Amino acid sequence: MNKDNNRPNENRKRSTDFKARGEPALWLLGGTLTIGLLMIFGFLTLIIYNGLSTFYPRPIEVLRLADGSKIAGEFIRSEKFKPEPDKIASLPEAAKKELADNKGYLKRLLFKTGNFDLYHEDYKWAPDFEIVERSRPEDMIYVKRIEWGPFIGKIVSLDMDGTTVGVSNLSLAELKEAHREAEKRRRRIQEIERGQLAAVNYYMDRNRLALRKVELKQGKESQAYVNASENFKTEQEKLEKRYNELSNEAASLRQVDSKYTITLVDVAGKEKTNKISDIVEFYPTNQLSLGQKIKIYLAGWSEFLTEEPREANTEGGVLPAIFGTFCMTVLMSIFVAPFGVVAALYLREYAKQGQLVSVIRICVNNLAGVPSIVYGVFGLGFFAYVFGVSIDELFFPERFPNPTFGTGGILWASLTLALLTVPVVIVATEESLAAVPQSMREGSLACGASKWQTIKRIVLPRAMPGVMTGLILAMARGAGEVAPLMLVGVVKMAPELPIDSFYPYVHLERSFMHLGFHIFDLAFQSRNSEAAIPMVFVTTLLLITLVFVMNIVSIIVRNRLKRKFFAGHF
Repeated sequence: MNKDNNRPNENRKRSTDFKARGEPALWLLGGTLTIGLLMIFGFLTLIIYNGLSTFYPRPIEVLRLADGSKIAGEFIRSEKFKPEPDKIASLPEAAKKELADNKGYLKRLLFKTGNFDLYHEDYKWAPDFEIVERSRPEDMIYVKRIEWGPFIGKIVSLDMDGTTVGVSNLSLAELKEAHREAEKRRRRIQEIERGQLAAVNYYMDRNRLALRKVELKQGKESQAYVNASENFKTEQEKLEKRYNELSNEAASLRQVDSKYTITLVDVAGKEKTNKISDIVEFYPTNQLSLGQKIKIYLAGWSEFLTEEPREANTEGGVLPAIFGTFCMTVLMSIFVAPFGVVAALYLREYAKQGQLVSVIRICVNNLAGVPSIVYGVFGLGFFAYVFGVSIDELFFPERFPNPTFGTGGILWASLTLALLTVPVVIVATEESLAAVPQSMREGSLACGASKWQTIKRIVLPRAMPGVMTGLILAMARGAGEVAPLMLVGVVKMAPELPIDSFYPYVHLERSFMHLGFHIFDLAFQSRNSEAAIPMVFVTTLLLITLVFVMNIVSIIVRNRLKRKFFAGHF
Protein backbone atom coordinates (compact mmCIF):
# COMPACT_ATOMS: atom_id res chain seq x y z
CA MET A 1 0.00 0.00 0.00
CA ASN A 2 2.82 2.38 0.86
CA LYS A 3 4.56 1.67 -2.43
CA ASP A 4 1.36 2.16 -4.38
CA ASN A 5 0.60 5.41 -2.57
CA ASN A 6 4.06 6.80 -3.32
CA ARG A 7 3.95 6.08 -7.04
CA PRO A 8 1.49 8.88 -7.93
CA ASN A 9 3.69 11.43 -6.12
CA GLU A 10 6.76 10.20 -7.98
CA ASN A 11 4.89 10.46 -11.29
CA ARG A 12 3.79 13.98 -10.48
CA LYS A 13 7.38 15.00 -9.71
CA ARG A 14 8.70 13.47 -12.88
CA SER A 15 5.98 14.94 -15.06
CA THR A 16 6.39 18.53 -13.71
CA ASP A 17 7.16 20.74 -16.68
CA PHE A 18 10.48 22.57 -16.33
CA LYS A 19 8.89 25.71 -17.79
CA ALA A 20 6.37 25.78 -14.95
CA ARG A 21 9.17 26.27 -12.45
CA GLY A 22 10.47 29.75 -11.70
CA GLU A 23 14.17 29.27 -12.46
CA PRO A 24 14.12 29.91 -16.25
CA ALA A 25 12.15 33.15 -15.91
CA LEU A 26 14.34 34.21 -13.01
CA TRP A 27 17.53 33.65 -15.01
CA LEU A 28 16.02 35.37 -18.05
CA LEU A 29 14.95 38.46 -16.12
CA GLY A 30 18.19 38.66 -14.16
CA GLY A 31 20.29 38.18 -17.29
CA THR A 32 18.36 40.87 -19.16
CA LEU A 33 18.84 43.31 -16.27
CA THR A 34 22.55 42.49 -16.10
CA ILE A 35 23.01 43.05 -19.84
CA GLY A 36 21.20 46.38 -19.64
CA LEU A 37 23.31 47.53 -16.70
CA LEU A 38 26.51 46.44 -18.44
CA MET A 39 25.52 48.40 -21.57
CA ILE A 40 24.85 51.55 -19.54
CA PHE A 41 28.04 51.08 -17.51
CA GLY A 42 30.08 50.47 -20.66
CA PHE A 43 28.66 53.55 -22.38
CA LEU A 44 29.35 55.78 -19.37
CA THR A 45 32.85 54.33 -18.99
CA LEU A 46 33.60 55.08 -22.64
CA ILE A 47 32.35 58.67 -22.30
CA ILE A 48 34.10 59.31 -18.99
CA TYR A 49 37.44 57.82 -20.05
CA ASN A 50 37.64 59.63 -23.37
CA GLY A 51 36.20 62.85 -21.96
CA LEU A 52 38.53 63.08 -18.98
CA SER A 53 41.63 62.27 -21.05
CA THR A 54 40.97 64.87 -23.75
CA PHE A 55 43.04 67.70 -22.27
CA TYR A 56 45.92 65.64 -20.92
CA PRO A 57 49.10 66.54 -22.88
CA ARG A 58 50.55 63.66 -24.89
CA PRO A 59 54.20 63.31 -25.94
CA ILE A 60 55.19 64.51 -29.42
CA GLU A 61 56.86 61.85 -31.54
CA VAL A 62 58.99 62.42 -34.64
CA LEU A 63 58.86 59.68 -37.26
CA ARG A 64 61.46 59.16 -39.96
CA LEU A 65 59.95 57.30 -42.89
CA ALA A 66 61.60 55.09 -45.48
CA ASP A 67 61.50 57.80 -48.16
CA GLY A 68 63.40 60.22 -45.89
CA SER A 69 60.40 62.40 -44.95
CA LYS A 70 59.47 63.16 -41.35
CA ILE A 71 56.20 63.38 -39.42
CA ALA A 72 55.82 65.01 -36.00
CA GLY A 73 52.72 64.72 -33.88
CA GLU A 74 50.83 63.10 -31.02
CA PHE A 75 50.13 59.38 -31.38
CA ILE A 76 46.36 58.79 -31.39
CA ARG A 77 45.70 55.15 -32.25
CA SER A 78 46.63 52.27 -34.56
CA GLU A 79 44.50 50.06 -36.77
CA LYS A 80 44.70 47.40 -39.46
CA PHE A 81 43.97 48.29 -43.07
CA LYS A 82 43.84 46.53 -46.40
CA PRO A 83 46.12 48.14 -49.04
CA GLU A 84 44.87 48.79 -52.54
CA PRO A 85 45.51 45.88 -54.93
CA ASP A 86 47.50 47.98 -57.43
CA LYS A 87 49.96 49.04 -54.69
CA ILE A 88 50.70 45.61 -53.27
CA ALA A 89 53.37 44.86 -55.91
CA SER A 90 55.34 47.99 -54.94
CA LEU A 91 55.42 47.12 -51.23
CA PRO A 92 58.75 46.13 -49.65
CA GLU A 93 59.38 42.47 -48.89
CA ALA A 94 58.85 42.93 -45.13
CA ALA A 95 55.43 44.47 -45.79
CA LYS A 96 54.49 41.64 -48.18
CA LYS A 97 55.43 39.09 -45.52
CA GLU A 98 53.35 40.97 -42.93
CA LEU A 99 50.51 41.09 -45.43
CA ALA A 100 50.63 37.32 -45.86
CA ASP A 101 50.86 36.65 -42.13
CA ASN A 102 47.87 38.91 -41.31
CA LYS A 103 45.47 37.65 -44.01
CA GLY A 104 45.84 40.66 -46.30
CA TYR A 105 46.01 43.41 -43.64
CA LEU A 106 48.74 45.84 -42.62
CA LYS A 107 49.11 48.07 -39.59
CA ARG A 108 49.09 51.88 -39.66
CA LEU A 109 49.34 54.58 -37.00
CA LEU A 110 47.40 57.85 -36.72
CA PHE A 111 49.21 61.00 -35.54
CA LYS A 112 47.83 64.44 -34.75
CA THR A 113 50.21 66.67 -36.69
CA GLY A 114 48.34 70.00 -36.47
CA ASN A 115 49.75 72.72 -38.75
CA PHE A 116 46.57 72.87 -40.83
CA ASP A 117 47.73 76.07 -42.53
CA LEU A 118 50.78 74.20 -43.86
CA TYR A 119 49.43 70.70 -44.55
CA HIS A 120 45.70 71.38 -45.08
CA GLU A 121 45.01 68.49 -42.71
CA ASP A 122 45.32 67.95 -38.95
CA TYR A 123 45.99 64.22 -38.87
CA LYS A 124 48.21 61.86 -40.85
CA TRP A 125 48.33 58.08 -41.19
CA ALA A 126 51.75 56.44 -41.19
CA PRO A 127 51.98 52.78 -42.36
CA ASP A 128 53.97 50.83 -39.81
CA PHE A 129 56.26 49.24 -42.41
CA GLU A 130 57.36 52.71 -43.63
CA ILE A 131 58.49 53.91 -40.19
CA VAL A 132 62.27 53.69 -39.86
CA GLU A 133 62.71 55.53 -36.57
CA ARG A 134 60.54 56.93 -33.76
CA SER A 135 61.90 59.51 -31.32
CA ARG A 136 60.73 62.14 -28.81
CA PRO A 137 62.97 65.22 -29.15
CA GLU A 138 62.89 67.51 -26.14
CA ASP A 139 62.84 70.73 -28.17
CA MET A 140 59.46 70.02 -29.84
CA ILE A 141 56.79 72.58 -28.88
CA TYR A 142 53.02 72.23 -28.88
CA VAL A 143 51.44 75.62 -29.69
CA LYS A 144 47.70 76.36 -29.29
CA ARG A 145 46.58 79.10 -31.68
CA ILE A 146 43.41 81.11 -32.06
CA GLU A 147 43.31 80.33 -35.79
CA TRP A 148 44.39 77.28 -37.82
CA GLY A 149 44.44 74.98 -34.81
CA PRO A 150 47.59 73.74 -33.02
CA PHE A 151 51.12 74.02 -34.38
CA ILE A 152 53.65 71.27 -33.69
CA GLY A 153 57.28 72.09 -34.29
CA LYS A 154 59.99 74.34 -32.92
CA ILE A 155 60.38 78.03 -32.11
CA VAL A 156 62.92 79.79 -34.35
CA SER A 157 62.87 83.40 -33.19
CA LEU A 158 60.90 86.17 -31.54
CA ASP A 159 60.43 89.60 -33.17
CA MET A 160 59.64 92.31 -30.61
CA ASP A 161 59.07 95.74 -32.17
CA GLY A 162 61.77 95.27 -34.80
CA THR A 163 64.24 93.43 -32.59
CA THR A 164 64.69 89.79 -33.58
CA VAL A 165 65.91 87.40 -30.90
CA GLY A 166 66.86 83.82 -31.71
CA VAL A 167 65.48 80.99 -29.66
CA SER A 168 68.99 80.15 -28.39
CA ASN A 169 69.08 83.56 -26.67
CA LEU A 170 65.65 83.22 -25.08
CA SER A 171 64.57 81.25 -22.06
CA LEU A 172 61.12 79.72 -21.70
CA ALA A 173 60.35 82.24 -18.92
CA GLU A 174 61.12 85.18 -21.27
CA LEU A 175 58.87 83.64 -23.92
CA LYS A 176 56.09 83.29 -21.37
CA GLU A 177 56.49 86.94 -20.29
CA ALA A 178 56.31 88.17 -23.92
CA HIS A 179 53.21 86.03 -24.39
CA ARG A 180 51.53 87.47 -21.28
CA GLU A 181 52.07 91.02 -22.54
CA ALA A 182 50.68 90.12 -25.96
CA GLU A 183 47.70 88.42 -24.35
CA LYS A 184 46.92 91.62 -22.42
CA ARG A 185 46.85 93.56 -25.70
CA ARG A 186 44.59 90.96 -27.31
CA ARG A 187 42.14 91.02 -24.41
CA ARG A 188 42.09 94.82 -24.42
CA ILE A 189 41.31 94.80 -28.15
CA GLN A 190 38.52 92.29 -27.55
CA GLU A 191 37.20 94.40 -24.68
CA ILE A 192 37.03 97.44 -26.97
CA GLU A 193 35.52 95.67 -29.98
CA ARG A 194 33.13 93.29 -28.26
CA GLY A 195 32.33 95.39 -25.22
CA GLN A 196 32.64 99.14 -25.62
CA LEU A 197 32.14 99.39 -29.40
CA ALA A 198 29.26 96.92 -29.16
CA ALA A 199 27.67 99.12 -26.50
CA VAL A 200 28.03 102.21 -28.70
CA ASN A 201 26.43 100.34 -31.62
CA TYR A 202 23.62 99.22 -29.35
CA TYR A 203 22.80 102.78 -28.25
CA MET A 204 23.03 104.09 -31.82
CA ASP A 205 20.61 101.43 -33.00
CA ARG A 206 18.29 102.10 -30.05
CA ASN A 207 18.17 105.81 -30.90
CA ARG A 208 17.47 105.01 -34.54
CA LEU A 209 14.59 102.71 -33.59
CA ALA A 210 13.18 105.31 -31.18
CA LEU A 211 13.14 107.89 -33.99
CA ARG A 212 11.53 105.39 -36.32
CA LYS A 213 8.84 104.68 -33.71
CA VAL A 214 7.99 108.38 -33.43
CA GLU A 215 7.80 108.58 -37.22
CA LEU A 216 5.34 105.69 -37.41
CA LYS A 217 3.11 107.08 -34.64
CA GLN A 218 3.23 110.84 -35.29
CA GLY A 219 4.42 111.17 -38.88
CA LYS A 220 7.42 113.03 -40.28
CA GLU A 221 5.59 116.35 -40.37
CA SER A 222 4.76 116.38 -36.65
CA GLN A 223 6.50 118.55 -34.09
CA ALA A 224 7.25 115.45 -32.00
CA TYR A 225 9.22 113.95 -34.87
CA VAL A 226 11.14 117.21 -35.42
CA ASN A 227 12.12 117.35 -31.75
CA ALA A 228 13.03 113.65 -31.73
CA SER A 229 15.11 114.10 -34.88
CA GLU A 230 17.11 116.95 -33.32
CA ASN A 231 17.75 114.90 -30.20
CA PHE A 232 18.72 111.96 -32.38
CA LYS A 233 21.32 114.00 -34.28
CA THR A 234 22.80 115.36 -31.05
CA GLU A 235 23.06 111.90 -29.49
CA GLN A 236 24.43 110.37 -32.70
CA GLU A 237 27.21 112.95 -32.87
CA LYS A 238 28.27 112.09 -29.32
CA LEU A 239 28.11 108.37 -30.02
CA GLU A 240 30.00 108.68 -33.31
CA LYS A 241 32.72 110.68 -31.56
CA ARG A 242 33.01 107.98 -28.91
CA TYR A 243 32.98 105.30 -31.60
CA ASN A 244 35.87 106.95 -33.45
CA GLU A 245 37.88 107.28 -30.24
CA LEU A 246 37.48 103.61 -29.46
CA SER A 247 38.18 102.58 -33.06
CA ASN A 248 41.39 104.60 -33.09
CA GLU A 249 42.48 103.04 -29.80
CA ALA A 250 41.82 99.55 -31.12
CA ALA A 251 43.64 100.32 -34.39
CA SER A 252 46.62 101.69 -32.46
CA LEU A 253 46.76 98.56 -30.30
CA ARG A 254 46.55 96.36 -33.39
CA GLN A 255 49.40 98.26 -35.01
CA VAL A 256 51.57 97.78 -31.92
CA ASP A 257 50.47 94.14 -31.63
CA SER A 258 51.50 93.38 -35.23
CA LYS A 259 55.13 94.25 -34.35
CA TYR A 260 55.38 91.37 -31.88
CA THR A 261 55.60 88.10 -33.79
CA ILE A 262 56.96 84.60 -33.31
CA THR A 263 58.44 82.41 -36.04
CA LEU A 264 57.78 78.68 -35.88
CA VAL A 265 59.16 75.85 -37.99
CA ASP A 266 57.75 72.36 -38.50
CA VAL A 267 59.71 69.12 -38.62
CA ALA A 268 60.14 69.43 -42.42
CA GLY A 269 61.64 72.93 -42.18
CA LYS A 270 58.59 74.96 -43.24
CA GLU A 271 58.36 78.26 -41.39
CA LYS A 272 55.26 80.05 -40.15
CA THR A 273 55.08 83.51 -38.58
CA ASN A 274 52.28 84.32 -36.13
CA LYS A 275 51.49 87.26 -33.93
CA ILE A 276 52.32 86.40 -30.35
CA SER A 277 48.83 87.50 -29.35
CA ASP A 278 47.34 84.82 -31.65
CA ILE A 279 48.89 82.13 -29.46
CA VAL A 280 46.74 80.78 -26.64
CA GLU A 281 49.34 78.58 -24.97
CA PHE A 282 52.59 76.76 -25.74
CA TYR A 283 54.66 74.19 -23.91
CA PRO A 284 57.48 71.68 -24.56
CA THR A 285 55.45 68.49 -24.17
CA ASN A 286 58.40 66.11 -23.99
CA GLN A 287 60.02 68.04 -21.12
CA LEU A 288 56.99 68.32 -18.84
CA SER A 289 56.94 66.90 -15.36
CA LEU A 290 53.83 65.26 -13.91
CA GLY A 291 52.93 68.44 -12.02
CA GLN A 292 53.28 70.57 -15.16
CA LYS A 293 51.10 68.13 -17.11
CA ILE A 294 48.40 68.31 -14.45
CA LYS A 295 48.59 72.12 -14.53
CA ILE A 296 48.15 72.13 -18.33
CA TYR A 297 45.33 69.60 -17.99
CA LEU A 298 43.44 71.81 -15.52
CA ALA A 299 44.09 74.87 -17.71
CA GLY A 300 42.50 72.96 -20.61
CA TRP A 301 39.37 72.33 -18.57
CA SER A 302 39.30 75.97 -17.48
CA GLU A 303 39.46 77.12 -21.10
CA PHE A 304 36.80 74.60 -22.09
CA LEU A 305 34.36 75.80 -19.43
CA THR A 306 34.97 79.56 -19.63
CA GLU A 307 35.82 80.44 -23.26
CA GLU A 308 34.02 80.61 -26.59
CA PRO A 309 34.46 77.99 -29.32
CA ARG A 310 36.90 78.52 -32.17
CA GLU A 311 38.09 76.66 -35.26
CA ALA A 312 34.61 75.40 -36.23
CA ASN A 313 33.94 74.39 -32.60
CA THR A 314 36.85 71.90 -32.53
CA GLU A 315 38.94 74.16 -30.27
CA GLY A 316 38.30 76.53 -27.39
CA GLY A 317 35.42 76.29 -24.94
CA VAL A 318 31.66 75.87 -24.73
CA LEU A 319 30.61 78.56 -22.26
CA PRO A 320 27.81 79.93 -24.52
CA ALA A 321 26.47 76.38 -25.00
CA ILE A 322 26.51 75.70 -21.24
CA PHE A 323 24.72 78.96 -20.57
CA GLY A 324 22.14 78.37 -23.31
CA THR A 325 21.42 74.80 -22.21
CA PHE A 326 20.95 75.82 -18.58
CA CYS A 327 18.72 78.83 -19.38
CA MET A 328 16.57 76.84 -21.80
CA THR A 329 16.09 73.98 -19.32
CA VAL A 330 15.16 76.36 -16.50
CA LEU A 331 12.68 78.25 -18.69
CA MET A 332 11.20 74.98 -19.93
CA SER A 333 10.70 73.82 -16.33
CA ILE A 334 9.04 77.11 -15.40
CA PHE A 335 6.61 76.74 -18.30
CA VAL A 336 5.90 73.02 -18.07
CA ALA A 337 5.33 72.72 -14.30
CA PRO A 338 2.19 74.92 -13.93
CA PHE A 339 0.58 73.71 -17.17
CA GLY A 340 1.17 70.06 -16.34
CA VAL A 341 0.03 70.32 -12.73
CA VAL A 342 -3.10 72.36 -13.55
CA ALA A 343 -4.11 69.94 -16.32
CA ALA A 344 -3.61 66.93 -14.05
CA LEU A 345 -5.55 68.57 -11.22
CA TYR A 346 -8.52 69.22 -13.46
CA LEU A 347 -8.53 65.70 -14.91
CA ARG A 348 -8.23 64.01 -11.52
CA GLU A 349 -10.06 66.30 -9.09
CA TYR A 350 -12.63 68.31 -11.06
CA ALA A 351 -13.50 66.59 -14.34
CA LYS A 352 -16.39 64.14 -14.29
CA GLN A 353 -14.88 60.72 -14.90
CA GLY A 354 -16.27 59.24 -18.06
CA GLN A 355 -15.59 58.42 -21.68
CA LEU A 356 -14.51 61.94 -22.62
CA VAL A 357 -11.90 62.11 -19.85
CA SER A 358 -10.66 58.65 -20.84
CA VAL A 359 -10.22 59.82 -24.42
CA ILE A 360 -8.30 62.89 -23.20
CA ARG A 361 -5.99 60.69 -21.13
CA ILE A 362 -5.35 58.48 -24.16
CA CYS A 363 -4.52 61.59 -26.21
CA VAL A 364 -2.13 62.84 -23.53
CA ASN A 365 -0.35 59.48 -23.46
CA ASN A 366 -0.13 59.45 -27.26
CA LEU A 367 1.40 62.94 -27.26
CA ALA A 368 4.39 61.51 -25.41
CA GLY A 369 5.10 59.30 -28.42
CA VAL A 370 4.96 62.00 -31.10
CA PRO A 371 8.38 62.50 -32.77
CA SER A 372 10.16 65.54 -31.37
CA ILE A 373 10.77 67.08 -34.81
CA VAL A 374 6.98 67.45 -35.16
CA TYR A 375 7.00 69.67 -32.08
CA GLY A 376 9.81 71.68 -33.68
CA VAL A 377 7.73 72.28 -36.82
CA PHE A 378 4.75 73.27 -34.70
CA GLY A 379 6.85 75.60 -32.54
CA LEU A 380 8.33 77.33 -35.59
CA GLY A 381 4.95 77.66 -37.30
CA PHE A 382 2.81 78.69 -34.34
CA PHE A 383 5.10 80.39 -31.84
CA ALA A 384 7.48 82.12 -34.24
CA TYR A 385 5.50 82.74 -37.44
CA VAL A 386 2.05 83.33 -35.89
CA PHE A 387 2.43 84.43 -32.29
CA GLY A 388 5.87 86.00 -32.70
CA VAL A 389 4.96 87.98 -35.81
CA SER A 390 1.85 89.27 -34.02
CA ILE A 391 4.02 90.48 -31.12
CA ASP A 392 6.33 92.23 -33.58
CA GLU A 393 3.41 93.98 -35.28
CA LEU A 394 2.01 95.20 -31.95
CA PHE A 395 5.14 96.16 -30.02
CA PHE A 396 8.08 96.36 -32.43
CA PRO A 397 6.80 97.81 -35.74
CA GLU A 398 9.85 100.09 -35.97
CA ARG A 399 12.13 97.05 -36.36
CA PHE A 400 10.50 95.79 -39.56
CA PRO A 401 11.46 94.10 -41.83
CA ASN A 402 13.87 92.56 -39.30
CA PRO A 403 11.98 90.19 -36.96
CA THR A 404 12.31 90.36 -33.19
CA PHE A 405 10.10 87.59 -31.87
CA GLY A 406 9.03 86.43 -35.33
CA THR A 407 11.96 84.05 -35.63
CA GLY A 408 13.64 81.36 -33.56
CA GLY A 409 14.72 82.26 -30.04
CA ILE A 410 15.25 80.82 -26.59
CA LEU A 411 11.67 81.68 -25.54
CA TRP A 412 10.08 79.72 -28.39
CA ALA A 413 12.54 76.86 -27.91
CA SER A 414 11.61 76.62 -24.22
CA LEU A 415 7.88 76.67 -24.97
CA THR A 416 8.31 74.03 -27.68
CA LEU A 417 10.12 71.70 -25.30
CA ALA A 418 7.51 72.46 -22.64
CA LEU A 419 4.84 71.14 -25.02
CA LEU A 420 7.05 68.13 -25.73
CA THR A 421 7.45 67.22 -22.05
CA VAL A 422 4.07 68.30 -20.58
CA PRO A 423 2.51 64.81 -21.07
CA VAL A 424 5.19 63.36 -18.78
CA VAL A 425 4.33 65.87 -16.05
CA ILE A 426 0.57 65.33 -16.47
CA VAL A 427 0.82 61.53 -16.18
CA ALA A 428 3.18 61.64 -13.18
CA THR A 429 1.06 64.26 -11.40
CA GLU A 430 -2.15 62.31 -11.99
CA GLU A 431 -0.62 59.18 -10.52
CA SER A 432 0.65 61.06 -7.48
CA LEU A 433 -2.77 62.68 -6.94
CA ALA A 434 -4.48 59.30 -7.20
CA ALA A 435 -2.09 57.91 -4.57
CA VAL A 436 -3.27 60.39 -1.93
CA PRO A 437 -5.81 58.47 0.22
CA GLN A 438 -9.42 59.43 -0.36
CA SER A 439 -9.98 59.43 3.41
CA MET A 440 -7.74 62.51 3.74
CA ARG A 441 -9.93 64.41 1.27
CA GLU A 442 -13.10 63.32 3.07
CA GLY A 443 -11.67 64.28 6.46
CA SER A 444 -10.76 67.73 5.21
CA LEU A 445 -14.18 68.27 3.66
CA ALA A 446 -15.87 67.01 6.83
CA CYS A 447 -14.01 69.66 8.84
CA GLY A 448 -15.57 72.37 6.68
CA ALA A 449 -12.79 73.02 4.17
CA SER A 450 -13.74 73.78 0.58
CA LYS A 451 -12.63 71.62 -2.31
CA TRP A 452 -9.87 74.04 -3.32
CA GLN A 453 -8.67 74.37 0.28
CA THR A 454 -8.51 70.58 0.49
CA ILE A 455 -6.52 70.36 -2.73
CA LYS A 456 -4.21 73.22 -1.79
CA ARG A 457 -3.46 72.20 1.82
CA ILE A 458 -3.94 68.42 1.84
CA VAL A 459 -3.69 66.85 -1.60
CA LEU A 460 -1.02 68.91 -3.38
CA PRO A 461 1.59 68.89 -0.59
CA ARG A 462 1.39 65.09 -0.34
CA ALA A 463 1.43 64.70 -4.11
CA MET A 464 4.37 67.08 -4.57
CA PRO A 465 7.05 64.34 -4.56
CA GLY A 466 5.31 62.72 -7.52
CA VAL A 467 5.06 66.07 -9.26
CA MET A 468 8.80 66.54 -8.77
CA THR A 469 9.38 63.09 -10.26
CA GLY A 470 7.53 64.13 -13.41
CA LEU A 471 9.46 67.38 -13.55
CA ILE A 472 12.76 65.50 -13.21
CA LEU A 473 11.83 63.22 -16.12
CA ALA A 474 10.77 66.25 -18.17
CA MET A 475 14.05 68.06 -17.48
CA ALA A 476 16.10 64.98 -18.38
CA ARG A 477 14.31 64.59 -21.69
CA GLY A 478 14.16 68.27 -22.57
CA ALA A 479 17.83 68.98 -21.83
CA GLY A 480 18.94 66.34 -24.31
CA GLU A 481 16.57 67.12 -27.19
CA VAL A 482 18.15 68.52 -30.34
CA ALA A 483 15.81 68.03 -33.32
CA PRO A 484 13.13 70.61 -32.38
CA LEU A 485 15.76 73.13 -31.29
CA MET A 486 17.30 73.16 -34.76
CA LEU A 487 14.09 74.78 -36.01
CA VAL A 488 13.27 77.18 -33.18
CA GLY A 489 16.39 79.00 -32.12
CA VAL A 490 19.59 77.00 -31.64
CA VAL A 491 22.58 78.08 -33.75
CA LYS A 492 26.15 76.96 -34.36
CA MET A 493 27.62 80.11 -32.81
CA ALA A 494 25.81 82.76 -30.77
CA PRO A 495 27.96 85.86 -30.25
CA GLU A 496 25.41 87.40 -27.86
CA LEU A 497 24.18 85.63 -24.74
CA PRO A 498 20.48 85.85 -23.80
CA ILE A 499 21.48 87.82 -20.69
CA ASP A 500 23.63 90.98 -20.77
CA SER A 501 23.94 94.47 -19.24
CA PHE A 502 21.51 96.15 -21.67
CA TYR A 503 17.88 96.77 -20.77
CA PRO A 504 15.75 94.65 -20.36
CA TYR A 505 18.80 92.49 -19.44
CA VAL A 506 17.06 89.22 -20.34
CA HIS A 507 16.57 88.88 -24.12
CA LEU A 508 14.32 85.90 -24.71
CA GLU A 509 14.10 86.61 -28.44
CA ARG A 510 17.77 85.84 -29.10
CA SER A 511 19.14 82.67 -30.61
CA PHE A 512 21.34 80.53 -28.39
CA MET A 513 23.81 77.67 -28.32
CA HIS A 514 23.03 74.23 -26.89
CA LEU A 515 25.32 71.40 -25.81
CA GLY A 516 23.24 68.79 -27.64
CA PHE A 517 23.37 70.69 -30.91
CA HIS A 518 27.06 71.39 -30.30
CA ILE A 519 27.66 67.62 -30.19
CA PHE A 520 25.64 67.14 -33.38
CA ASP A 521 27.55 69.91 -35.14
CA LEU A 522 30.91 68.45 -34.12
CA ALA A 523 29.98 64.91 -35.10
CA PHE A 524 28.36 65.57 -38.48
CA GLN A 525 29.30 69.05 -39.72
CA SER A 526 32.95 69.41 -38.73
CA ARG A 527 35.60 69.86 -41.43
CA ASN A 528 37.67 67.16 -39.75
CA SER A 529 35.99 64.25 -38.00
CA GLU A 530 39.18 63.17 -36.24
CA ALA A 531 39.68 66.64 -34.74
CA ALA A 532 36.06 66.64 -33.57
CA ILE A 533 36.12 63.25 -31.81
CA PRO A 534 37.80 64.45 -28.56
CA MET A 535 35.45 67.43 -28.31
CA VAL A 536 32.44 65.17 -28.92
CA PHE A 537 33.38 63.00 -25.95
CA VAL A 538 34.19 65.86 -23.58
CA THR A 539 31.04 67.80 -24.54
CA THR A 540 28.91 64.68 -24.10
CA LEU A 541 30.47 64.18 -20.66
CA LEU A 542 29.66 67.78 -19.79
CA LEU A 543 26.03 67.46 -20.97
CA ILE A 544 25.53 64.27 -18.95
CA THR A 545 27.07 65.96 -15.91
CA LEU A 546 24.87 69.05 -16.30
CA VAL A 547 21.69 66.96 -16.56
CA PHE A 548 22.87 64.82 -13.64
CA VAL A 549 23.46 67.88 -11.44
CA MET A 550 20.07 69.40 -12.26
CA ASN A 551 18.37 66.07 -11.57
CA ILE A 552 20.23 65.64 -8.28
CA VAL A 553 19.05 69.07 -7.12
CA SER A 554 15.46 68.16 -8.03
CA ILE A 555 15.75 64.78 -6.28
CA ILE A 556 17.03 66.44 -3.10
CA VAL A 557 14.03 68.80 -3.13
CA ARG A 558 11.70 65.85 -3.75
CA ASN A 559 13.15 63.82 -0.87
CA ARG A 560 12.75 66.75 1.51
CA LEU A 561 9.12 67.03 0.48
CA LYS A 562 8.68 63.31 1.07
CA ARG A 563 10.02 63.62 4.59
CA LYS A 564 7.74 66.57 5.25
CA PHE A 565 4.58 65.07 3.74
CA PHE A 566 4.94 61.31 3.77
CA ALA A 567 2.47 59.81 1.38
CA GLY A 568 4.23 56.77 -0.01
CA HIS A 569 6.39 56.36 -3.08
CA PHE A 570 5.00 57.56 -6.37
